Amino acid sequence: MNLVIVDYKAGNVQSVLFALERLGVQATLSSDFETIKSADKVIFPGVGEASSAMAQLKSRNLDKLLPTLEQPFFGVCLGMQLLCQHSEEGDTDLLNIIPLQVKRFQTDLKVPHMGWNQLEQLQSPLFEGLQEQEYVYYVHSYYVPQSEYTIAQTSYPEPFSAALQYKNFYAAQFHPEKSGPAGAQILKNFLAI
Repeated sequence: MNLVIVDYKAGNVQSVLFALERLGVQATLSSDFETIKSADKVIFPGVGEASSAMAQLKSRNLDKLLPTLEQPFFGVCLGMQLLCQHSEEGDTDLLNIIPLQVKRFQTDLKVPHMGWNQLEQLQSPLFEGLQEQEYVYYVHSYYVPQSEYTIAQTSYPEPFSAALQYKNFYAAQFHPEKSGPAGAQILKNFLAI
């Protein structure tokens, strides 16, 4: 399998590479158009802040390429948010692939939402072999509200989209690469799609 991780200097790529290696899978780290376009599957990790990440994508013209991809595509954490239309973080226009908005948590609970929390309402082959209430690891201050594209939710304290699917684009707000056996199963499931 030709698996590519998008390299745009805003992703948590080492953790993702190590998680894939633990599964016996090799991936190529690249920002090259042809390499990404010819991949069987693409993983789009992200950490940091939305406007800075979008500036990195635009500097490599990846903002033009990524929306055109047709192979299975998996956005992680900020990588999920960047697939949406707009973020309240820095009032930032995003890749506009999934027609949703990214909001800042308005809660008395600690923000960022950081640590282990449960997945609920699992509705996708991405979660094959997992039980309701599996724990996964989060680090985020912004979230995507529930929608018709929500395939899993988590509550903090209100339910939000833990994962999305829109056409060939899958995405998780949590970090599967840091989520132990449950995260490893999610990565295996994506690779099997």
